[in-house]
Formats: sequence, structure tokens, C-alpha cells
Amino acid sequence: MGNLLQDLRFGARMLLKNPGFTLIAVVTLALGIGANTAIFSVVNAVILRPLPFHQPERLVQVFDNFQKQNLTRINVSVPEFFDYQRETKSFEKLAAYASFNANLAALDNRAPERLQALAVTHELFDLLGVAPYKGRGFNADEDMEGHDNTIIISYGLWQRRFGSDPNVVGRTVSINAQDFSIVGIMPKDFNFPQQTEVWATFGFTPQQLTQAARGSRFLNVIGRLKPNVTLKQAQSEMDTIGARIVEQYPQNYSPQKSGWAITVVPLLEVYVGDIRPALLILLGAVGFVLLIACANVTNLLMARGAARQRELAIRTALGASRLRVVRQLLTESLLLSVTGGVAGLLLAVWGVELLTRWTPANVPRISNVSVDSRVLLFTFLVSLLTGLLFGLIPALQASRTDLNETLKEGGRTGAGGARRGRIRNVLIVSEVALALVLLVGAGLLLKSFNRLLSVDPGFDPNNVLTMNVSLPQRGYEEPPKRANFYREAVERISRLPGVETASAVSILPLSPTTQSGTTTAENSVVGPDDLSVEADWRWITPGYFKTMSATLLKGRYFTEEDKEGSPRVAIVDESFARRFYPNEDAIGKRIKRGGFKSENPWMTIVGIVKYISNKRLDTGSHVQAYFPYYQDPQPNSMSLAVRTNRSVDASSMSASVRQAVQEVDRNQPIYNIRTMQQVVSESVAQQRLSMLLLVVFACAALLLAAVGLYGVLAYLVNMRTHEIGIRMALGASGRDVLKMIVGQGMLLTLIGIAIGLVGAFALTRIMSSLLFDVRATDPVTFIVVSLVLASVAFLACLIPARRATRVDPMTALRYE
Repeated sequence: MGNLLQDLRFGARMLLKNPGFTLIAVVTLALGIGANTAIFSVVNAVILRPLPFHQPERLVQVFDNFQKQNLTRINVSVPEFFDYQRETKSFEKLAAYASFNANLAALDNRAPERLQALAVTHELFDLLGVAPYKGRGFNADEDMEGHDNTIIISYGLWQRRFGSDPNVVGRTVSINAQDFSIVGIMPKDFNFPQQTEVWATFGFTPQQLTQAARGSRFLNVIGRLKPNVTLKQAQSEMDTIGARIVEQYPQNYSPQKSGWAITVVPLLEVYVGDIRPALLILLGAVGFVLLIACANVTNLLMARGAARQRELAIRTALGASRLRVVRQLLTESLLLSVTGGVAGLLLAVWGVELLTRWTPANVPRISNVSVDSRVLLFTFLVSLLTGLLFGLIPALQASRTDLNETLKEGGRTGAGGARRGRIRNVLIVSEVALALVLLVGAGLLLKSFNRLLSVDPGFDPNNVLTMNVSLPQRGYEEPPKRANFYREAVERISRLPGVETASAVSILPLSPTTQSGTTTAENSVVGPDDLSVEADWRWITPGYFKTMSATLLKGRYFTEEDKEGSPRVAIVDESFARRFYPNEDAIGKRIKRGGFKSENPWMTIVGIVKYISNKRLDTGSHVQAYFPYYQDPQPNSMSLAVRTNRSVDASSMSASVRQAVQEVDRNQPIYNIRTMQQVVSESVAQQRLSMLLLVVFACAALLLAAVGLYGVLAYLVNMRTHEIGIRMALGASGRDVLKMIVGQGMLLTLIGIAIGLVGAFALTRIMSSLLFDVRATDPVTFIVVSLVLASVAFLACLIPARRATRVDPMTALRYE
């Protein structure tokens, strides 16, 4: 312990004695460690941290799959849920939930408010292992219609809307124009799913329990595995149950055509979704940045070790063993890494704040990101490993000293042997190779994102304001009442100053949710076994396509005459027309929702519009069919779309639109107010974040590699001043010296680029799932990135090379 304290004191004095060297090394390490800590904080919160429930490793989600139609992780119908619940032996409990729109009526002189709500079966809270903070959970009889008048509220809603009233349990509130009794308050940290504020029971109707309801899939089903039951065993049992269901109800399932099956997936995997690959790639990227930083500090320490050869030789001559010298040098390295780690942790705290601010809200568990004990342990271990990684080689090199040569009176104190030079060269080549891999990855993501933004969404998002309205079931049970509400709301909005057109649609384009179903075409030229297809459905009011500036390819738009009692009509998109009528005119043909034997009415196609990106820009939607809302006002929830004049900022119209809606019904809140440009931006927010972070890390790697190359060449110029003087005295020109120094640096760069190209060719395939319309081996990106890196390296070589050309031969010949 005494020796350790002595080493620490001496190491601290040596670092303080060379503040320039210490500052550069600490800043370099802080950047590498800080970036790793920040990204690990996100990975820890999103992927590694267990779900905040009792024994979360036993929680799974159950899905329906239609494998032959390429439809995976589909929700479950009510009859299927009760089948699973009744027949399974692998689960302790199964529970179901589904989101719904809850409009909280005006309360205590406050305006009506739209809440994020969840309908659940009574088993849910017991299954998750969470009890209410106040009050009770749901009872079994509250799952059935007639008993579903109870709700449980979140801790946040209790504080925000009810002022933490201790007597709120038992209070009656009006939601969706229906009275509900509050029976419980959930704990403060309970958040399932994200942002939910109200939980109610389903109140399943007799119709939802019939076999005809097997095609209506809207339930999310989660289960808790029994102890000692594996995921594989549960999946095997569900396969058996699925086969029995198909055999029992063949009219509802056609496994030969759809490939219907049941899938069991860990709940954490469902939570994480498709963000896992992007986070792991970013974690690997910052790991590369840290390796480059370590290589830079290693070169600094080797240069410093060469300058300290006489000091270390004297120590050895006075009796210090090689192990003692190595331990002293490693202590100094660890002091550097720990200091860099502390600085990196401070940078990480700031970086985490920026990440959570930039990260889109739909990234799962992003609100849980913090610098916790696991992150602190990660930073500490990374700091220690970093100190050993960059300190060991310089320590071993510096301790291998030739006493006779070093202690000679005229001996050169800074000479570096061929072995040390080879190590420096290997480090530079490694830095260039790692930087190239990161730059290629960033270039691919940048090109992919540009391709994504260039996709034509099929509409013009400029000057369009959107918002959502959800009518309660009570008071709007009859379809004409729903149609009249939206007709009057659209008319009032259309009359507002600055508004060009207004309309309503059941689901906006580029929405994460969608509504689709089997759609059948009559008299199609395709085969009789292929008359039906899964299509996206949208209910729209007249003027919707004009509001969105969508293109009518043929036929007509809907009009006010397309109302209840008039001949049923529909509009399809170009992909629908090509799918069913590739060689003839689709106008005048008939389609229907459901299969050929469905009792739904036939609708005549009156128009064909250009394809609209309804889900995501980077993934195609199903073929699309549009129905006139005033003729068939099915959805209660609609999105209003308002196109303003170019001279009017669309976002400035939100207050006027809100007032117009509440003039129709003052208890109807509007929510989720966004411009269409915001909708487009949010739809690519995750790709934008991944691209920006990787570009930042790649630029940091490029800068560190350039600094490392410059540092090595500057050191070599300093060490070779005597040699350069002799060359110039013997007739070498400044151009010859310039070519020598630049040539040496560019040779290392080209070797690094060659190795990096091989590594990038292999590693970028991992990020194929993140790319859109760009191959992971895109040759243009590889070539451009290589040229950029070579150009930056050339500049890094040129600066010390030009300094070498200004060496005075007479001064250099006296240089020691």
C-alpha cells in the first residue's frame, strides 16, 4: 500500500509537471469514455434494464400470425383470447388489453381533456405483480357488459387533475359521456403502457364472444409463464392449441392460404421493438471511437516515454526492477484514464440530457434513461480497462532500456528504435482503418436518409394543420349523429379566415397505426383464388384529397351527394387498380369489405388516386381503398386536416380550429395537434437520430485519426531533425523532404484505408436493416469516404512536413 501511494503521488506530480500533455490526453479520453457512457445509458435503459414488474423474465406476449400473407404479430380476437385462457397449461395467467380514446368531461371549471386510456381484463394487474397505491383492482365480473363502470387512474392524473385528493376513490367522473366510479390509483412508477392515465374494464358484449367475432382482432394478450416453463415449451403448447382451433372452426381460418399460427414473444422484446439493432450499432460505433482515442494516447505516452529514457535508465541503474518501472508507468496511465473517466462522466450526463431531448417519444422506455449505478460501474470499468489498454505497451517499451546507450553523455534522449516505430505505425494504421469503417457506416446512413426524404409520400405536407377528435359512444351511437358532427365541424373550419380547405380522415398518412381488412374485387381478371387481398381502409370526407393535394389519376372525388341512402361508392389507389385490373379500367368495377361471401354491400369504384404513404416512407402499405364517411360513418375517431393559405402559418390556426370544433360540441376536446410537416418529420425521427449520432461519432473518429497521424509525424520530424539537416546539407531540396514525410504518412494511411475497406465490407452488412434503397456495399459511398479520409490525412501530413522543409541545415547538424 505504501508503494502504491508513493506511485500515485509521483504519478500525479509528473502529470501536473506536463500540463499540456495531460490536458490533451484527458480530453481525448473524456470524449471516448463520455460517448460510450452516454450511449450505454440508453442501451441500459432500453434493452438491458428489466421491465419494472415482478419476475419480468416470465412475461410474454401472444400474437396471431398470418405467415403466408407476411402479416406478423397481429392482435388477437376476443374468442381466441378466451380459447387460449381456457386451454393453456403453460401460463399462470393470461390478460388482455386494448387502447381506447377517453374524453374526460369538464371538471372543476377545467376544460374537457383527452386521456390516454386502456381497456383491460381484470387479471392484468395481478399478472404484472402490481397492486394499486390506493383503492382496489378490478373484479372478475367487471369484464362483462353491464358491470364495466369502474376505472383506475394513474398517480400522475390523480395529482394533476384531482389535486392529490385523498378521497378521490369512490368519486364519479364522466368519461365519454358515461359515468365511471374511480376504484383505485396506481403507484407513481407504474407506466403500462407508456403514458396511460386511465384503466377501465372491457365490458365484453355477447356479440364479441360469438364465432363471427374471430376476425375482429384488437386485443393485446400478455401472459406470465409458470415457473420452470420455458418459452419453447409455451410455444409448442400454443402450436397445439392453434391446430385444435383450426380444426374446430375451419370456416374462420384457412391455414393453407393464410398460414395462421400463434406466436409467443418475450415481453421485453416486444417493448424494445426494432430499436435494438440501431442501438447496438451505435454502441459498437462509440467503442471504435474509444479504441481510436486509446491509440492516440498510446502514441502520446510512447513519445513521452522516449523523452523520459534517461530518467528511467537512472532509476534502473539505481536498482529499480523492470516490474517496478512498469508499475509506476501503469499507475500514471491509470491516473490519466480515471481523470478522463470522471471528465467523460460529466460529458455523459450532458450527453444523456441531449439524447433524451432529441430522441423521438415513440422510442420505448426512453424516459427511463439516466446515469444509474450500472452506468457508473460501466464507466469505472471502461476507465480502468482503457488505462491498461493504452498504458501497457508504452510502459513495456519504456522499461526496455539500454543503459549503456542511454547514459552516455552525448546519448540521444529521444531516439526511438525500429520496434517502437513499428508499434507507432500499427497504431496509426489501426486508427485509420477504424475511422474508415465508421465513416462508411455514417455515409451509408446519410445516403439512406436522403433517399428516404426524397420519397414522394403522395401528398403535399406544407401548410396543413392536423388534429384528432374522438367522439364518445354515448350520445353518438347512431351513425347520422357522427356524420352530422364532422360535417358541421368541417364546414365551420372551412369558413375560418386563411383556410383553403378542410376535411376529415379516419387515420392520417404516415401514422404508426393503421386499419386494414380483407377486400374483395368483383369481375377481376386475376384468378378465382386470388380475388381478395388485405387492403388499407380510410374513411374520408369530401375534399380530403384536395386538402392533402393528392393526385386524382382517373374518375372523380367524393362529393356531398355521396351520403347515406345514395349508391355505395369507393375510391382506390393506383396499386389496387393494378393489382386487380392490370389491363382494364377499374372505374365502374365493384369491391366490398370482407370475403366474397361477406354480407357487406358492394361499392362501385368512382375514382383512382395516386398511392399515398399511409404507414412509413420506407415500407410499403397494403393496397388502399377509401370510403365516403357521410355515406358510411363507421369510425368515432377522426383526424381533421386543414390546409391554409401560403401566407398563413398553419400552426397558428390551432386555437381557431379548437373553438370551431367546440362550437359544435363543447365537451369534445381536440388533441395531438400537429402540422403535416411535423407528422412527416416524426415518421423519420428514429432514422434521423441514428444517422446524426453515427455521423457525429464518425467525424470524431476522423478528427482523432487525423490528430494521431499529425502527432506521430510531428514527433518523427522532431526526432529526425539531425537526419533532415544532413540530407539538406548534402543537396536534398525542401520538396524532397516534403515528399519523404508526406509519403511516409500517406503510406500508413493507404494501408489503413485498405484494411478499413475490408472491415467495412464485412461489418456494414450488419446495418442492412437500417438502410433504405441503399446497399450495405454501395461502391460510391466506399469510394467517396476513402477519398475524404485520404484528403484529411494528407492535410494532417502536410503540416509537419512543411515544418520539416524549413529546417536550417546548420542548426540541424548541431541538433541533439
